Amino acid sequence: MCGIVGLMSQGLAAQEIYDALIMLQHRGQDAAGIVTDDEGICRKRRGRGLVSETFRTRHMHNLRGAAGLGHVRYPTAGSDKNSETQPFFVNSPYGIALAHNGNLTNARDLAQEMRMRDRRYLNTRSDSELLLNVFAHELLRTSRRSMDAEAVFRAVRGVHKRCKGAYSVVCFILGYGLVAFRDPYGIRPLVVGRREGKEGPEYLAASESVALQQLGFELVRDVLPGEAWFFGYGEEAVTRQCAARKHYTPCIFEYVYFSRPDSLMDRISVHKARLRMGERLADKALREIDPGDVDVVIPVPSTSRTSAMEVATRLNVKYREGFIKNRYIGRTFIMPGQAQRDRSVRQKLNPISLEFKGKNVLLVDDSIVRGTTSRQIVEMAREAGAKKVYFASAAPPVRYQNVYGIDMPAPGELIASGRSEEEVRERIGADRLIYQDLGDLISAVNFRHAEITGFDVSCFNGQYVTGGVDRKLLKRVAKERSDGARADRRKRRRPQPKAAPENADAEGREQMAPLIR
Repeated sequence: MCGIVGLMSQGLAAQEIYDALIMLQHRGQDAAGIVTDDEGICRKRRGRGLVSETFRTRHMHNLRGAAGLGHVRYPTAGSDKNSETQPFFVNSPYGIALAHNGNLTNARDLAQEMRMRDRRYLNTRSDSELLLNVFAHELLRTSRRSMDAEAVFRAVRGVHKRCKGAYSVVCFILGYGLVAFRDPYGIRPLVVGRREGKEGPEYLAASESVALQQLGFELVRDVLPGEAWFFGYGEEAVTRQCAARKHYTPCIFEYVYFSRPDSLMDRISVHKARLRMGERLADKALREIDPGDVDVVIPVPSTSRTSAMEVATRLNVKYREGFIKNRYIGRTFIMPGQAQRDRSVRQKLNPISLEFKGKNVLLVDDSIVRGTTSRQIVEMAREAGAKKVYFASAAPPVRYQNVYGIDMPAPGELIASGRSEEEVRERIGADRLIYQDLGDLISAVNFRHAEITGFDVSCFNGQYVTGGVDRKLLKRVAKERSDGARADRRKRRRPQPKAAPENADAEGREQMAPLIR
């Protein structure tokens, strides 16, 4: 999972890209990068860590230019090297930089095809670099006569024909303009905003609408599945449908967990979707437990707060904050190794004992993935004095892998894989476990929305909307994402200092960005 930004402005782009990435930091805390188009010269800065750690004043001064891209990365299997930090850049044709959110399901076959047929060398195993080279190859072929928006759209059509899976993309072509496009299923989000500059329109494409609001851009709309946008310098945007849109199936886990509640994606308010999740979860709770036996509803912070408040309101039970969250600990379900995850849960959350002591507590979380967090939270609630601990999940049981850009664990490490709900309850130690029904989750998110034809819910039901996901691919993905594979990769790497960000220098400390207004 990543956050991407593409900006076409009339001033210095880097500072605004930095600000947009700060708003998208929840989508990736592992690495960050910015590239800019400085009158035909590519300026870049990429490094491991948070946005505020990666960019300092001297780096921002170097990132000149009115157009650029930004990227924040969530750690995923196999992409833990500094060389795989985005955006990527290729010299030919014209000079192209690209940032990508998603995952290609045919990456291995496509990489071999690129080497053998297209004679293109790949420096990394990243499917983002692969996607960049496919686009570059197609653009070289389609722009032989002239380089214009139509050549770009023909190149995007070529990408759609060759690349399978999920991809939202922003890229710029040095000296020509910015491009944004989305896969034919619309799995990963991408929105476009516009504002009026002194010399014409300015455009921003980003993973979530919250990045637009902070910079004063008005939301135009979502990039539709299979659609591409081209933004030339000082020109109005041009759009084209580059692949037949048979389905409109965004990833439902965006609304459950990843996206900010103040974002609007695919014309759906994340906040309202989570409120409706709480309503439907409360209705199921009323069928399964006596609300008179619940003294208090407590959320597992922070994504579940919205749903938990609605559960409490519907059950007519007190809502209380019972856990204090340490914001400096990352999301635990993707941390390397069970021991580190167990340790991090205790570091991340601490109970307020007076909210638990002598009470029957209903804990509400957005989802249960590995079960590490859920089990330890139940233990903490009991240690804090709770008499009974009920546990409710705003999402159904996560039983299957996600192959579209979310680094879900191998199936054997998913607590619900191959287990009944009663067996999951026993493993997390709750007195009662209530899961959201899949149909209720879908109706909660897709409330009165006509355009969307469905959702990617593959991690719940094992049905992959793009097709072409066979047992061989799932086996390979499971092997790459297992705890054992992660440990092997760490062993093979020699102990060494943390990789310095690209373009770093050894001069003394100085204040971090922001700086150039």
